[in-house]
Amino acid sequence: MPTFKEMTQYFQDVGADDVPHTQKSYLAHGIGVYTDIKAWGADEDLCHAALFHSIYGTQIFQGFVLPIDRREELKEFIGERAEWLAYLNCFMDRETFDSQASDDKDVYPIKHREAGEMMDVSRKDFDDLVCMHLCDWLEQVARSDMWDYRRDAYRRMAERLGGIALESFDKVYAEAPV
Repeated sequence: MPTFKEMTQYFQDVGADDVPHTQKSYLAHGIGVYTDIKAWGADEDLCHAALFHSIYGTQIFQGFVLPIDRREELKEFIGERAEWLAYLNCFMDRETFDSQASDDKDVYPIKHREAGEMMDVSRKDFDDLVCMHLCDWLEQVARSDMWDYRRDAYRRMAERLGGIALESFDKVYAEAPV
């Protein structure tokens, strides 16, 4: 597994380090998500995924997009599971993801936002995706000033996870303008 320094160097090597993202750099935001999720007690795979959570671009962030033909390279670098979680975060259709945040099932079908096909996500991967996606939003919502964007869905995610995730949601949203 790569070191933290090697992972941040990767962003520099592909030209993604200084790309603007919510009033800071893309790399700084990724480091913030990595640091926060690590403090939440995430395992190494999830921490690596968190740093690379939007490496292929997302429904909203398209400031930097690593070409999908480099997917195997990224799998080898950060690990297959970490890359899978980052890939899911990048390509999930947020509506199909949000609609299942309170569900209790073994498999979560999430629509691929570009291909339109359904991706079956295991419960463990879905829970980790919820954790990473929520942590990503909480790291940037105050800078983005988009307090009402998917707020109910993020609340359901926090409630699903409970503990530090719910505490973090409440703490961050306590700062929202009235």
